[in-house]
Amino acid sequence: MKAVAIPAFGGAEVLRVDEFEVPEPGPGQVSIDVAYAGANFAEVLYRRGVVDVPLPFVPGIEVSGHVRAVGPEVEGLRPGQPVAALTIVDGGGYAEVVVTSADLVAPLDGLDLGLDIAAAIPSNSTTAFLVLDRAARIEPGETVLVHAAAGGVGSQLGQAARLLGAGRVAGTVGGPAKIGTARGFGYDDVVLRDELPDRVAALTGGRGFDIVVDMVGGPARRTSLDALAPMGRMIVMGNASGADDVGVSANELWFANKSVAGFNLAAFSGAFPADAGRALRRAVAAAASGDLRLQVEELPLDQAAEAHRRIESGATTGKLVLALRG
Repeated sequence: MKAVAIPAFGGAEVLRVDEFEVPEPGPGQVSIDVAYAGANFAEVLYRRGVVDVPLPFVPGIEVSGHVRAVGPEVEGLRPGQPVAALTIVDGGGYAEVVVTSADLVAPLDGLDLGLDIAAAIPSNSTTAFLVLDRAARIEPGETVLVHAAAGGVGSQLGQAARLLGAGRVAGTVGGPAKIGTARGFGYDDVVLRDELPDRVAALTGGRGFDIVVDMVGGPARRTSLDALAPMGRMIVMGNASGADDVGVSANELWFANKSVAGFNLAAFSGAFPADAGRALRRAVAAAASGDLRLQVEELPLDQAAEAHRRIESGATTGKLVLALRG
């Protein structure tokens, strides 16, 4: 089969299209003929060597397509069935065939959902529900702030917050050109990230936010902590800025009644595959019903390097997917 691989760590130019053996599903697994693979910042981290993976490595944390074969002990899935799936535990999505746990697969039968859109759901939309529900433990009426609100996961977090009962939902973006895009994803307020410290009081009536989700890091992390209301929770789920780690004083948390937690979809999916699968199926249903809006742009698989360059530039909005089959 054809796949895009990382033969050596480095820039986007290291990505290569190569031939690999077709993987076969083991117990509790399915193989999928991939139609589309989502392109994510996580795969950029694999390529840079931030995550220690054996080389050559085929990245790809989410796909859509059709079930090719089912392994022993798999129920409810059949060959030929259209599906969306998380492939985040072992990677491999940038390929014509991928194997993943049956728990991490969502059937698409009878849903008005194109495979291109379906490929954009497993990582970002699933993460949005899990971050807010399991990590932040959102309560009805709470205020939520999301950094990088126009990006792939940011575009889903604001909408998921609304579906989970949030009150006011605000987002930050890195530049003026992204304000309109973020507003289109349902945010009540969108501000430039550099201006956030001066806007928190006005946005929250002087109280601060109950939940802040930060995938940017650097100065945004310190600002996020300062923006929390008493009993507020900051969820850390990335460091897209590439900045040095920002330390948080435990004494400060104690004195201010604030909390900091982390969320990593790969680790969660590996430890709790059934829970991740339920969140995936919830996200698929929300997208199919129109409750979740996704903005998708398609590139052919052999332009995976271009997808990585665009993601790294910070200029993308919504989601890029790589097409393997129409």
